[in-house]
Amino acid sequence: MPGMVLFGRRWAIASDDLVFPGFFELFLRVLWWVGSLTLYLMHRQKLDCAGGVLLSTYLIVLIILLTVIICPVLAIVCVSMKGTICNPGPRKSMTKLLYIRLALFLPEIVWASLGTAWVVKGIQCDRTVVTGIIATVIVSWIIIAATVVTIVIVFDPLGGRMAPYSSASPGHLDSNDSSQFLNGLKTAATSVWETRMKFLCCCVGNDDHTRVAFSSTAELFSTYFSDTDLVPSDIAAGLALLHQQQDNISNSQDPHEVISHSPGHSQEADLDAELENCHHYMQFAAAAYGWPLYIYRNPFTGLCRIGGDCCRSRTTEYDLVGGDQLNCHFGSILQTTGLQYRDFIHVSFHDRVYELPFLVALDHRKESVVVAVRGTMSLQDILTDLSAESENLDLEIELQDCVAHKGISQAARYVYRRLINDGILSQAFSVAPEYRLVIVGHSLGAGAAALLAIMLRRSYPQVRAYAFSPPRGLLSKSLYEYSQDFIVSLVLGKDVIPRLSVANMEDLKKRILRVICQCNKPKYKILLHGCWYELFGGNPTNLPTELDGGSQGALSQPLLGEQSLLTQQSPSYSFSSDSPLDSCPKYPPLYPPGRIIHLEEEGATGRFGCCSAAQYRARWSHEAAFSKILIGPKMLTDHMPDILMKALASVVADRAACLSCPGQGGSGVDVV
Repeated sequence: MPGMVLFGRRWAIASDDLVFPGFFELFLRVLWWVGSLTLYLMHRQKLDCAGGVLLSTYLIVLIILLTVIICPVLAIVCVSMKGTICNPGPRKSMTKLLYIRLALFLPEIVWASLGTAWVVKGIQCDRTVVTGIIATVIVSWIIIAATVVTIVIVFDPLGGRMAPYSSASPGHLDSNDSSQFLNGLKTAATSVWETRMKFLCCCVGNDDHTRVAFSSTAELFSTYFSDTDLVPSDIAAGLALLHQQQDNISNSQDPHEVISHSPGHSQEADLDAELENCHHYMQFAAAAYGWPLYIYRNPFTGLCRIGGDCCRSRTTEYDLVGGDQLNCHFGSILQTTGLQYRDFIHVSFHDRVYELPFLVALDHRKESVVVAVRGTMSLQDILTDLSAESENLDLEIELQDCVAHKGISQAARYVYRRLINDGILSQAFSVAPEYRLVIVGHSLGAGAAALLAIMLRRSYPQVRAYAFSPPRGLLSKSLYEYSQDFIVSLVLGKDVIPRLSVANMEDLKKRILRVICQCNKPKYKILLHGCWYELFGGNPTNLPTELDGGSQGALSQPLLGEQSLLTQQSPSYSFSSDSPLDSCPKYPPLYPPGRIIHLEEEGATGRFGCCSAAQYRARWSHEAAFSKILIGPKMLTDHMPDILMKALASVVADRAACLSCPGQGGSGVDVV
């Protein structure tokens, strides 16, 4: 940090990013040099043959060339190890060294080409010598190709615009120039991100919804990333430092207090009943994923169990609409829920941007009509997730503001239209008029289920929703409070999705910038210790943090100049609470739906939960407990539906066993 400027443009690599690739190249070059020298010294007598002079010349010049190349590579590694992330001063000579190193590629390419031409002539010399020289030519081209690929990877399409400002701090720009620069940069960044999204999702299609989603996603990414001069390794180092800082703070704190007073209506002591409901309805949320999740959960027996359904046709008997391999999906749904064919009213695996698969079934055990919405499972779903700006909802209810995540609200509105306009719910309640409506989903499906319940509550006042691992950035404050009476959310451990919102991502960016600016260790040491800590645990590094008396401000924007982040004490480096996203009307603070049950891990298990079974306790939790993104090895695995199902089953079984113990009585409810 910041990105290096070479050939008049910024690149997505910093001057302290070359330790590991430089060391790897140095190792290969030295090994190659030793091999070439050994080949020449041991077999030079065998080069007295037709064309042997050419091969001898090739080896001698190659050895000299490798010797010349090894020197700047060694210098690059040594210089890259100096300084810290925000103090690139000791690495000022890196640019010159890279120019020298890149200049040496020209003779290397020329000599590799000549070596290739001489080898293909079929020179009649000793077979061992010829084979060795062929190997050196192949290694030459492999290294050249790897270098070209690396240059392509670290190429920054916006580098040409950012380079002119890379040597000046924001304080050196007047407000007009700074505003024009940022506007131009944001416009260019939006175009670049939209091109990237279209390239990555080229198979999605090109309808109106998809084009809107591309534009929305590109604007989100450009808004988030265009105001900082971070390279990918800076983010990795910052996340490693944040995880260790987080664990350091957690270890030094006393156990958090448990509020012992009687909870209010929204936190009444019905935890066991709601946990049992969550355990039951999670089967429907998992079933909505179809056969991929079922096979993943049952890798050895799943295919055998649903194989017969894949080969048989039932679409004439049941309303299966859209999607591929419908009968495989239906077979896995039957296996997961334990229901019969006749219990399903509608199953749809139609999947497009803003249009999610869902199923409608009659649950006779709970006497409910269950609508289960599928979570993220395709590129179309990812685009729906990333359409993160807010939009107003027309709900015909008296609330101060009815605002929700645009992509998820569009998906919920699609399911709503299908349920109402196609008469699916009418058909279900004509079969079971005394049943109540329950809407469930996991991840993206959880957010859509919560919004769908809000949309349907006017017509179905008894509606209930169970949102498993819902995204945080979903509802406005008024809608969040409104949803408390009929929506229950379930969150496992450090799951990142229930903590994920645009506001929380902005907070994470500020925390990353703060922690790397306050760290006095070089990046390669941070990454090495971070990898060891993530894999094997141990004691977190005792690094200075904002809690240790560091600067308490937030970060000024933009952070585009090398001079702005040289050191923590730099006069041009300051903190401010203002952020482009804080005041942006497209991205107001949003909240998760309903009351939240948090399954917290107790004790220590393996870093990824693979060494021993984790133990969890359930407690009601406030949305404020999810106002920051927690870094850890389980932040992604805790979101997986199969992991959530196992943890939920374990908690329900433990609480049931506890309730049946003599003298235990009712279980207490923890409120945080």
